[in-house]
Amino acid sequence: MPSFPSPFGSDDDGLFDRYDEFVADDLPRPGEFLDSHDVLAGADHLAFHRLTRDCFEERKVYDMTFNYNLARLNLDTRHGNAGFRYAVERGDAADAAGAVAPADADGDGFDDDDCDRVLRAEFTPTTPFCPQTHTLTIGAFRAWNDLSDRHEYDLVRVRAAPMHNQSEAVNNRLTELEERFLETGDVETEAEEGAGTGSNPMAGTGDAGAQTRSPDAPF
Repeated sequence: MPSFPSPFGSDDDGLFDRYDEFVADDLPRPGEFLDSHDVLAGADHLAFHRLTRDCFEERKVYDMTFNYNLARLNLDTRHGNAGFRYAVERGDAADAAGAVAPADADGDGFDDDDCDRVLRAEFTPTTPFCPQTHTLTIGAFRAWNDLSDRHEYDLVRVRAAPMHNQSEAVNNRLTELEERFLETGDVETEAEEGAGTGSNPMAGTGDAGAQTRSPDAPF
């Protein structure tokens, strides 16, 4: 009886690129969040994405549709326009001046000297209506910034690509988390009650729409 390939794939079934090969055609094109910044490509992209795989594995940032580490989406040839692209933030770029500014909260957060090496990560989901985009981008933000000893960046900013139908709400939420992280140094700190979109932008505004996390949840 002929066998059929698993919908989730495996490392040797031909559905996935390798972590050590940069295949531009199987990656999303850098979007507006990365414009005017130094987009990672080739060996630089591969090095950070291998680190991403390890961070996501430790924090269990998994795509529940495909049941694999979210870093694998970049390698999935069935979704060549989905996954993460990265860029080192340029301080002289026009939009850098409007980014969230580091703040020193009584010595507990960051000051300008502590946050001078910033990476931008833009996530493109598989569809414009992907319901996981909000959860996955928050999980990625928390994994990269809580495990900052693994990489050379003081801050990793995360945004959803504008092709997603809820990108504005998702990105507002990510901006809130970034602000709180820069004030406190804690990736788990939530915005004040009633601020922003809550943890689920599909569910309305404010913390009343927040999803409940179990103590064992990775994000």
